[in-house]
This record gives sequence, structure tokens and C-alpha cells, in this order.
Amino acid sequence: MPGLDPSAVLKWPTIPACYGWLSLDRRGCWKLKGEGISHAGLLAFINSRYAADEYGNWIVRNGPQAVFVALDYTPFVLRLELDDRLTAHTGVAAGHASAAYLDEEGNVLLQTALGVGLLDDRDLPAFIAACRDATGQLADEEALLETMCGCSAVVWHGLPVQPIRRSDVADFFGFCPEPKP
Repeated sequence: MPGLDPSAVLKWPTIPACYGWLSLDRRGCWKLKGEGISHAGLLAFINSRYAADEYGNWIVRNGPQAVFVALDYTPFVLRLELDDRLTAHTGVAAGHASAAYLDEEGNVLLQTALGVGLLDDRDLPAFIAACRDATGQLADEEALLETMCGCSAVVWHGLPVQPIRRSDVADFFGFCPEPKP
């Protein structure tokens, strides 16, 4: 796990974990007790120590202390760059998408080497512009709506866009959006 020196556990007293302090919103912005974080050094610290534990909780390690992260949706928020590269909210290249999903609310989720990420809503127009229907034509609104219920075959960069229910996302991808003590 990034940010944890195993010898630190022996040097420090028992440090309680933090719950309810840190969250990640739907646009990939970190929030501390509901307030947006803008300090560049703190953002870099959080981004470099953000990882999952063995139970699917997402945490930030501060030495031996674990700060559990509440997720507004998925562990990553992805940006679609002009050259179609995907970048995570942490600034890390996410790699190519291996699967694409569309939930009943119109949210796009992409499975990458990093894990599942919600596509930033500001990138939805570019995503939609690259979607094609079964005939290879630009997918219209009706085809996208049908995809949400599993009745249509829309593809994005060769990947079939699969329907998924928002309520199933955390279980399907194996993460905990709201860690509890």
C-alpha cells in the first residue's frame, strides 16, 4: 500500500482510522468534511497515497493512519483527453478501456487497468460523438436510451456499451462506496 512504511507501525502507537472526513465527488474533486480541497501540495499527497484495501475500501494512508474515502460513485473519475486517452482524477494515465457501461441515469462507466471509473460528465459529449449503432452510424438518442435497458447494440471505440444499474455498480466492481468503522 502506498504511503505505509511497515517499520512505521512498530514505531507509532495505535492510530485510529478516520471515517467521514475525506470524500471523492463525481467530478474527481477531493473534499475534506464536505469542503473542496484546492491546496496543490495536499492534493498531490492524497493522490499519491490513494489505494484500495483488501476489502474494497478506498483509503489514503497518512503514515500508519488510514483515512477512509467516501465515494460519490466510483473509485476513479476519468477524463477523456482530446486524443482519446483516459486520465484518472489522480493525474495517472488510466490506460485503454476494456469495457464500457451506461447506467439508467445516463452515467458512463469505463473499466480500465486502474479499475472502474465514472466518466466526468463534461466529457459525455465527446463520448456520445464516438458511439455508433449496429449499422455503424452515429448512435442517436433513441439508441442510447435503448442501450440503458439492454435493448440496443451501441459501441464506443469497438467496445459494446453494456447496461448496468447504478445500484449494482459497487457490488459488480467490488468496492465499498461508504466505508464504515
